Amino acid sequence: MYAIVRAGGRQEKVAVDDVLTVDKLAGDVGSTITLQPLLVVDGDDVVSRTADLAGYEVTAEILGAVKGPKINIMHYRNKTGYKRRMGHRQPYTEVKITGIKTGKK
Repeated sequence: MYAIVRAGGRQEKVAVDDVLTVDKLAGDVGSTITLQPLLVVDGDDVVSRTADLAGYEVTAEILGAVKGPKINIMHYRNKTGYKRRMGHRQPYTEVKITGIKTGKK
């Protein structure tokens, strides 16, 4: 069983025990969050209707904060002596998928 969830403005394919990196989330290490499922695949069953997805829930545990790769930015203007060097590292949160609860009664 796997699901497609919306996490940080992107869509990610997740299964139980997967570890993924998403945009920075508010929460402490070890706390549980709920991710919004957009599609759930269980064997041959594919659930994508919004009404049916209301019964599904994807839970994840926050593992900690990580940083993305360093991006170097250089501003330069010709013949004026102007140059500036900057850098940026995007903050991310690492989460581990703990469960996909089915909506079946």
